[in-house]
Amino acid sequence: MDKLEIVDEYYKYVAKIPAGLQYIADNLRADNVPKALNEILNFSEGITWIKQMEEILIDQGVNTNLNKHQLEDYLNLINEGLEKQDFVLVADIFEYEVMPYFEQIIA
Repeated sequence: MDKLEIVDEYYKYVAKIPAGLQYIADNLRADNVPKALNEILNFSEGITWIKQMEEILIDQGVNTNLNKHQLEDYLNLINEGLEKQDFVLVADIFEYEVMPYFEQIIA
């Protein structure tokens, strides 16, 4: 896969994230917790892929505007909310913090 293909795949994937985050938040609020938790797992795996691609892109001289520290902070907040089973809080984090973060990357 060449540099342009990697960049294209990266941004195609990132562009889909806000809709997925809204889906997670909606399911948490609708008390569809098992479905939401499955999607949170998918999100977590996606973040791992994004981080891997980020390293490749940086090596290629491409700036993706991904702030790893901010992303880690969000993931920690999500984990804390899940541990407390505060699904409303987790839904709010996804919708009002993580989703705007990714929308900013896309823009």
